[in-house]
Amino acid sequence: MTTTEQPVTAPDSPYGPGSTDHLWLHFSRMGGYATAPPPVIVRGEGVHIWDDRGKQYLDGLSGLFVVQAGHGRRELAEAAAKQAETLAFFPLWSYAHPAAIELSHRLAAAAPGDLNRVFFTTGGGEAVETAWKAAKQYFKLTGKPHKHKVISRAVAYHGTTQGALSITGVPAMKQDFEPLVPGAFRVPNTNIYRAPYFGDDPKAFGRWAADQIEQAIEFEGPDTVAAVFLEPVQNAGGCFPPPPGYFDRVREICDRHDVLLVSDEVICAFGRLGTTFACEKFGFVPDMITCAKGMTSGYSPIGAMIASDKVMEPFLQGTTTFPHGYTFGGHPVSSAVALANLDVFEREGLNQHVLENEGAFRRTLEKLLDLPIVGDVRGDGYFYGIEMVKDKATKETFDAAESERLLRGYLSKALFEAGLYCRADDRGDPVIQLAPPLTSGQQEFDQIEEVLRSVLTEAWARL
Repeated sequence: MTTTEQPVTAPDSPYGPGSTDHLWLHFSRMGGYATAPPPVIVRGEGVHIWDDRGKQYLDGLSGLFVVQAGHGRRELAEAAAKQAETLAFFPLWSYAHPAAIELSHRLAAAAPGDLNRVFFTTGGGEAVETAWKAAKQYFKLTGKPHKHKVISRAVAYHGTTQGALSITGVPAMKQDFEPLVPGAFRVPNTNIYRAPYFGDDPKAFGRWAADQIEQAIEFEGPDTVAAVFLEPVQNAGGCFPPPPGYFDRVREICDRHDVLLVSDEVICAFGRLGTTFACEKFGFVPDMITCAKGMTSGYSPIGAMIASDKVMEPFLQGTTTFPHGYTFGGHPVSSAVALANLDVFEREGLNQHVLENEGAFRRTLEKLLDLPIVGDVRGDGYFYGIEMVKDKATKETFDAAESERLLRGYLSKALFEAGLYCRADDRGDPVIQLAPPLTSGQQEFDQIEEVLRSVLTEAWARL
């Protein structure tokens, strides 16, 4: 079946009111589904998805920054089935299996510098949790037991487990679960659109933003800070790229104070920015990388923390153990799917495809800057945010009530009804986020721009 044909479904959905009564959706207002069920997605093919009524949508978010190689990849499904027939499950608790061994070699070979040791998890939040725990124990093993604190950026999202949520810089996401793990501190992010004093000098802004990390380390005490967690392009808040020189300066600061630099690439790895690991795009070598999502293009859950030889070294001594793990970490089926996914990347040149087309994606989205509601278009690779404003000249944003009406009351539903699945988000200022499958090209870029232009024009009229 081609992506333009309709799947064979009944004209009326079987999933009417009450059909999802036993399903607890993630990050969702469940009371809103009392009379109408949520959209039910039943099939995907290439860059498109279909709902249970047979309507086609462009997947402008790759599921959730996940489906890098596109939907409906038979070779990835077959890799899962083949592995399940041979060895469906065995844990990595003092044992190994071939798929995890091979995948660890592939990831280590692709990672920069001496990041050679792979600790598998089942997702990104677990990878972040693993990195913080590894950093704490690393310093205890190396004679610096007071180094346990972490520094991350304002509005940054790093996961929902108690530790990862503590590192997350979105207060509204944390308040219902406090008290959280102590020892996490925030510094400013790299949103140059909201940094008026540096608007004409991104390099100076990058230096200033990096120096805030050093000030935080010095304020807390270098003998107490274990790690700095940074996304190469920050997701929450709307895709903040690093200013020129930012990561060079951060690397220098971390080295000076013996602080581990963690590159949180749960979203940015595996081609999202056109490189296997995003730190490569920006020319820095971290001490640890956390990754997940695109490793299998979403065909099976997996994540990983990749550590440098320096971090691993004390764990190799004597009877030392890292008392941490997950039952399904490095699952044989997921590992086999990841290997097949990496084969697809190599065979089809997906990273190079992104590098060759990222400029066209940016230029297409920047056409929207002629709309009065669009204040900024920012991002990198196939990962972009469009910030909406009430006044372009002053960059005035919407108040809470206006944002509620704009995002939840209109935009999210209107974009979906217009045939585009993407994300309207207000964890920082109101933005629309876009991250299409890496197979996308100008046809998809034009469709995204067309839908956004129509819906945002109507949104402005409604305001």
